[in-house]
Amino acid sequence: MFKSKSQNKQNTEQTVDKKALLFGLMSVFLVGIGFTIIAPVVPFLVQPYTNSENQAIVVTLLTSVYALCVFFSAPGLGALSDRYGRRPILLVCLLGSAIGYTVFGIGGALWVLFAGRILEGITGGDISTIFAYFADITPKEQRTKIFGWVSAITGIGTAIGPTLGGLIADRFGYAAPMFFGAGITLLNVVFGFFFMPESLNKDNRLKEIPLVRLNPFTQLINVLSMKHVGRILISAFLIWVPNGSLQAIFSQFSIDTFNWKPALIGLMFSIIGIQDIISQSFIMPKLLQKLNDKQIAMLGMASEIIGYCFIAASALTAFYPLFIAGMFVFGFGDSIFGPSFNGMVSKSVDSSEQGRIQGGSQSIQSLARIIGPIIGGQIYISLGSAAPAFMGIILISAAIPVLYKSTHK
Repeated sequence: MFKSKSQNKQNTEQTVDKKALLFGLMSVFLVGIGFTIIAPVVPFLVQPYTNSENQAIVVTLLTSVYALCVFFSAPGLGALSDRYGRRPILLVCLLGSAIGYTVFGIGGALWVLFAGRILEGITGGDISTIFAYFADITPKEQRTKIFGWVSAITGIGTAIGPTLGGLIADRFGYAAPMFFGAGITLLNVVFGFFFMPESLNKDNRLKEIPLVRLNPFTQLINVLSMKHVGRILISAFLIWVPNGSLQAIFSQFSIDTFNWKPALIGLMFSIIGIQDIISQSFIMPKLLQKLNDKQIAMLGMASEIIGYCFIAASALTAFYPLFIAGMFVFGFGDSIFGPSFNGMVSKSVDSSEQGRIQGGSQSIQSLARIIGPIIGGQIYISLGSAAPAFMGIILISAAIPVLYKSTHK
């Protein structure tokens, strides 16, 4: 909630509720650890239930199933948070994610792994509510800066998570990171239950939820048709498709190309988080002084293209220093694109529509992360390990002119 400096509710001079900001930043930090701690071990958990020829397909399908569930759940969770507030939705979703991690860790059959991912995905749509939460507590003119903080704190979590997961797996077994992730998420539930303030004022809540808002396809069409928003989301979709492919195939690629173990895979995953920390702490504040949101986003897209070029070269040569360099460059681009994109989107609507726009944005991201891993897994098997990176180069090159022509002001 805001503490207004005047009695005028429309006054733009507002300060951020520090207690709400603390919970929000702590929440995304723990979510970052809980989500990424499992990343290095998924191929190893899948291995007993499939053959080596199909393993990459199964790994990417697990990612796609998760994204599919987020796609269907995100609009509904965003609408529910607009109606009943952010706090209850976030707490229920975090609890569901903890149960999902536990089911995946127990395993025993391939369908159990998919069941765990489905449960995680249904509750994973809360990311839209988290962004709406920050939009609630932040004045418009500060949102890009605050979203940068969110990206940096998430980056710390994602930097710690994969490395920690790899080390835990090497010492205690491949399933151990799943149980540790469940514990971290439960810790977040407890923290939120006792310390999380509600961010959405009752005066700004929806009076009722139209059923149409629970339909992800209708929500998707409505959001894409919104003035100043459609092109931004289309360009992001073209970026998220190859990004989803890279995230899904990363561990399998590292195993097949360089024969890496969980600890080293986790360390490489951490590069993205490290880039977030560096970018948001030192680079993003400088960029915001000289560039607007759209220009920063386009700089990030160009960096991702260069990163994909290095990754493709590493696949063709099996020379891992190229892969490391590519991940650093890609990570920089990804770290500055995220907060600038979220800033553009959040500034396009008023407070009563934040859940809707963030839910729609999350649905589009989830749709891309359904399509990306499926395509990435197929072309990885049929065209070679460099193919997903080439897909990234092509699609992001197409996204740049789409964003450039955006009518967002």
